[in-house]
Amino acid sequence: MTAQVVDTTSELIAKLQTLAPEQQQQVLDFVEFLMQKYAQPEKTQETPQQRIPDLNRGEIWMSDDFNDPLPDEFWMGEGEI
Repeated sequence: MTAQVVDTTSELIAKLQTLAPEQQQQVLDFVEFLMQKYAQPEKTQETPQQRIPDLNRGEIWMSDDFNDPLPDEFWMGEGEI
């Protein structure tokens, strides 16, 4: 721990001890809330799911002229296509 962290921790403890028990409980509840809010999710090593060939066959349609060049009007922003 750095000196600043130790100083902050000591100051926090000193001030906490001056509070009434009910207020100390409120501080504890808030600290637990912050811990949950900023908790880092645990990284689990999941086995990657196997891909299923043809799972969505027939779900997508593509125009027959999909790979045809676009007309100049498209690039020039003229009219509708």
